[in-house]
Amino acid sequence: MTKILVLGGTDFAGRAVAEAAVARGWEVTVFHRGSGPAPEGVAALHGDRLADGGLKELAEAADDWDAVIDTWSAAPRVVRDSARLLKERVRRYVYVSSISVHTWPIPAGHDESAPVVDGDPDADTTDYAADKRGAELAVLREFGEERSVLGRAGLILGPYENVGRLPWWLGRMARGGPVLAPGPRELPLSLIDVRDMAEWLLDAAVRDDVSGAYNLVSPKGHTTTEEFLDAVVRTSGAPDVELRWLTPEQIEAAGIGAWVELPVWTPPGEMHDAMHDADVSRALAAGLRCRPVAETVADTWAWLESVGGTAPRRSDRNAKGLDPAKEAAALGL
Repeated sequence: MTKILVLGGTDFAGRAVAEAAVARGWEVTVFHRGSGPAPEGVAALHGDRLADGGLKELAEAADDWDAVIDTWSAAPRVVRDSARLLKERVRRYVYVSSISVHTWPIPAGHDESAPVVDGDPDADTTDYAADKRGAELAVLREFGEERSVLGRAGLILGPYENVGRLPWWLGRMARGGPVLAPGPRELPLSLIDVRDMAEWLLDAAVRDDVSGAYNLVSPKGHTTTEEFLDAVVRTSGAPDVELRWLTPEQIEAAGIGAWVELPVWTPPGEMHDAMHDADVSRALAAGLRCRPVAETVADTWAWLESVGGTAPRRSDRNAKGLDPAKEAAALGL
């Protein structure tokens, strides 16, 4: 039986990985702080990776594993310590990194060979891109490229999302009325459902022919802004919801910011090229499959309703969404 260790395993990406591994019949261990419940069917070890001695329970565990999957996104030294501890006990190390490790401006159509930012595997928290790159280097230093998989994720959506992007849009449509829709309608969007990412990571974890860096997001044109927002309207929209499309120039003139105030959306240009125009042919060749965006939207709404309508939010992420008064002003209401 395949044995997998998930560092984290209770929130968003880590939880999706753990649940998918359990569904495969694998033996799953999660290592987490214990602040939330672990998924059903897993063994749990507890510790705080930032604390002195925080890996004690993991170090004392008698198990070895076929692979470890790590979603850490802060101080690279934390990944360094975990990789160093596990390099003789785990065959392969799978790290969930980010497309953001590439040097800005990230060119349209960038593949995994595009230049990356500097990173320090021994560093404390700096900035997101440097932290992810430093963690990549920590994994490579301890495991080497042949035993490492670096999944450079793009925009991740789906059930358990604790960042607030898709949950905000679902909640906004549920409130109804005129909704600011950021154009152009046909603007391509690339994203990855967290469950599709989890399945790919698990496949990669046990495939010796998969190693090194992979861009993990849907191909360019997987969906569009209009298709995405229409799916949200169909799923959670109140009877009186009405999309009112504004151009990027109108949005900028209203002082509304992309990505944070209007989650998921970026206007055409450098940021859109970086987030929605990656070359993912390498991941597709290694088995990546991306479900329709309507399925991601519907399943996220079902999960959101199951937790009372309010998604949990990571404390290290800023709040997402547009202030109602600012939206009304931009729409001339």
